[in-house]
Parts: sequence; C-alpha cells; structure tokens
Amino acid sequence: MIFQLETCRRWIYQNRLLMFLLAVCITRLWLMPLPSSFWTDETGTAFVVQRPADPSLTVVSQVPASIYYAFPHMAGRLFGFSEISYRVPSLLLMGIALFIIGRLAARLIDPGAAWFAVFACLAISDFNFYAIDARPYALGICVAAASLWFLIEWLDTGSWIPALFFVFFAALLWRVQLVFWAFYPVFAIYTLVRLVCSTTARSATVRSTTKVGWLRACLVYCLLALALIPVAFEALAILRTAKAHVIASVPGIRSFLQAPGWWWIALAALAPVFARFLKWRVQRPVTLSAITLICAWWLWMPLCLFVYSRLTTTVLFISRYYSPTLPGVALAVTAATALYLPRVRWKQASAVIAVLGLIAAGEWNALWPDHFPDTWREASLEEDFAAQEPDTPVITVSPFIEAQPPTWSPEYRLPGFLYAPVFVYPLRGRIYPFPFMRSEVAERYAAGLLRDTLVKRARFIVYGAGRDTQSWVRWFSQRPELANWRYVAGGAKAIDVAVFENPGSAGEATLH
Repeated sequence: MIFQLETCRRWIYQNRLLMFLLAVCITRLWLMPLPSSFWTDETGTAFVVQRPADPSLTVVSQVPASIYYAFPHMAGRLFGFSEISYRVPSLLLMGIALFIIGRLAARLIDPGAAWFAVFACLAISDFNFYAIDARPYALGICVAAASLWFLIEWLDTGSWIPALFFVFFAALLWRVQLVFWAFYPVFAIYTLVRLVCSTTARSATVRSTTKVGWLRACLVYCLLALALIPVAFEALAILRTAKAHVIASVPGIRSFLQAPGWWWIALAALAPVFARFLKWRVQRPVTLSAITLICAWWLWMPLCLFVYSRLTTTVLFISRYYSPTLPGVALAVTAATALYLPRVRWKQASAVIAVLGLIAAGEWNALWPDHFPDTWREASLEEDFAAQEPDTPVITVSPFIEAQPPTWSPEYRLPGFLYAPVFVYPLRGRIYPFPFMRSEVAERYAAGLLRDTLVKRARFIVYGAGRDTQSWVRWFSQRPELANWRYVAGGAKAIDVAVFENPGSAGEATLH
C-alpha cells in the first residue's frame, strides 16, 4: 500500500505540468461555455426528455430513438432543469472517452503518447463542442472508444470477459444514434487484420498477434449481430422517411476534404521537417494492425457516409453523424508524430500541443464563450422586452426542416417538438407557428393573417433562426399593407427578432 501511494505521488510530480495544462483546457474549453444558452438541437433534447410521449414526436421518430435521453433525464431528476445539468452527462462521458483514448494511444503507439493524444483531442474544436453538447454524440464517442478498447483486449488475451464487454458496448453504439451503423466495419476490419497477421505474418516487423481463432471470432460477431437485430428493424422502418429529414445538399469532393482530420494530418506531415532540423532519427514505426485500426477509425465512417449520400441522395454526410471518428483523427496525428519524435520528448511535445490547442480552440474573443450562435435564451429575452403586451402577435418560424406541409399547418398544436425553442424559452405574446420554409400554402396563410389580424395591431414580431426567418421578414417588409410601417431587425447572434410597428401607434419598437 505504501509502495502504491509512493508510486502515485511520483507520477503526479512527474506529470504536474501536463495535469495543470489539462485542468486549464478542461476549464476553458468545457466548463466555461456550460451555462450558455441551448442551441436548436439541444432544445429538442429538452423537449424529448420532458415530454417523451408527446404526439408531435411521431414526425421525428428518429430523434427519440436513442438511449442517450436517459442521461439528461437522470441529471434533470437529480439537479433540476438547466443548461448545465443537461450538459453534464456529455461532459462526464467525454472525460471517460479521453481516458480511454489516452490508454489506447499508449497501447497502440507508444507508452509515452497518452498525454499527446489527449491534448490532440482537446485541440479539435468539434471534440470540445460534443463534450458539452446535450446531444448523443459524446455518448457515441465514449461507447465507440470503449468498444475498441475491449475488442483489442479480447484479441490480445483471447479471454471471454472482454469479448462480452466488446459485444455489449458495440451493441449499444447503434442504439445511441441510428446513423452510427457506418462505424461497425471498423470492428471487422481490425479483427480481420489481426486474424490474418497472426496466421500468415512472416516478418518480425509485424508484431500484432491474437489468441482468438476464426471460429471464436465468428461466434462473437454472430452474437453481436443477434444483439443488433432489433435496432436494425427500427432503423429500416425509419429509413423509409429518411429523405424528409435531410438538412444538407449532396456533398462534393470539396466537402469530403473539409471533413475533420485532413488539416491536422497535413500539420503532422511537417514532422519530418522539424525532425531534420532537430536531427532526430526515424523512430520505430507503429505496427500494421495498429495503423490499420487508427486509419479505419479516422477514415472509414466519413467515407462510408459520403458515398452513401452520393448514391442515395439521402444526405448523412454531416459532421456530427461521423463524430465517433474524432479520436481516430487524434490518434492518427499522434501516430504520425511518433515516426520522428524521440520517446524522451513526448511530455514536451504534449505540452506544446496543449498550449497550441488552447490558443486555437479557446474562443478568446469572449470571457464566457457561447456553446453555439443559436442563443435562444438571449433572443427570448429580447422578444419579451420588444413585445410590451401579453397578446402581441409573434410569427414564430420553426427551425426544423420537418415543419412543412402537410406536417405543418396553421393549426399546429403547441407545445410541439417543431417549436421546441419556444417550449424551452417561452415568449411573451400570442404565437403563430410558421413553417420552416416559405411556400404557396404558407404565403396564403400569412396574407390572410396579415389582413385579418396583424394590420389591426400596433406591432407584431417575426421570431426565428437563419435565412428562412429572414426570408419571412423580407416578405412582410415588402407587403403593400405595411408600406407605412417600420421594422427594427434585432436578435441575439443567429436568432432574429424583427419588430414591425405601425408608426401611428403610441409606442415605438425598441430592442437592446
């Protein structure tokens, strides 16, 4: 016991600088944005957690089909509803993921590479975003990392216990997010390489071996397939309406090259230049099986979703849908660095990437950075001040693409998922729900509402996010019925609060 305590104290002393830098990174990148406003999708999380049986969820059946919502539900029960309480589960899960990634770097690349891989993750903006996002992606990253850890442990030892843990976590992954089906070939690719290398390798440079034979591997993967059958049927049922939820255009090659990772790998490619300048020798390369796993972890899922999106025009090539690949990016950078970095320099290199990542990802233009520009909380306060009267008409544009006819209609019942931001951050006034996009049906409704209601009031407000809300603002501003009216365009970052006012009225539109 005394020996263990002494070993622990020695480790803390030797790593005190890196522990300090880790604490600074976590504080700035994860903790300080925690109290900021929910963004659009996070308001959807709050709606699902608080109204899990609401009929409006039937049009977005893929949204509540995740085991993730149990976590914010528990957090809400323990600590009450707040942005912080709903985001804490993601933060804790990403902390676990960071630990696993560090251990994987030490196991696959070099014992001294753990800190470097951890700080490489923290230097990726998307990784930090998902770490405090009240959405399923931190859970997905954690489950994917845990699955691979137990897969490696199983293949290394041949024991049934890590095999069962691998099946358990791998079976969970698809239940976290239905798009994560694209990650499963990574498991198979690595397993096949380990099996082939162990039976045919003749070179001493290929050090990967496995005590697992083909028969046992087939048995474990059959067990995993059986565990995935229920969620596969669920995914196939939802696939029939997948095109109705597409939020992006079909990606091109440029979009693929903008995926996370290429910039970091290009930066790591400069390692030979630094190595030559510092007269560092080429180090022992990473094993074939390790580099196969890292490359598959980084590249397979984006490539798979890119090809799928191109072939089917059901666009799934969206960065959050391949978020489990982010640890693969960090490990790829670490592996590239390991080719030239002397083993005694890992701590110095880790400190350097920690500082560079903190500078690059820290959003130092604000003391308390926002999690995302969709600051619905601040926008609701602006609207509350601008409305002035409790029955002021508020044209509320849905931020969700599903809010289109026939799903949307002027009689859409509130509260409903398609207007989740209004459910989480209530508005003053009478809400008139408008669809995500302008259409002939929606414009006829708007014209009737303008004629029968809006022109008879002293003011009304157009409220929502993005270009679709701005499109409605332009539509109202160009109507001849409002030729003598004036409007003030305000809001909070990505959220628009446009106040239209009759100059003959007693008050004036004012926004902070």
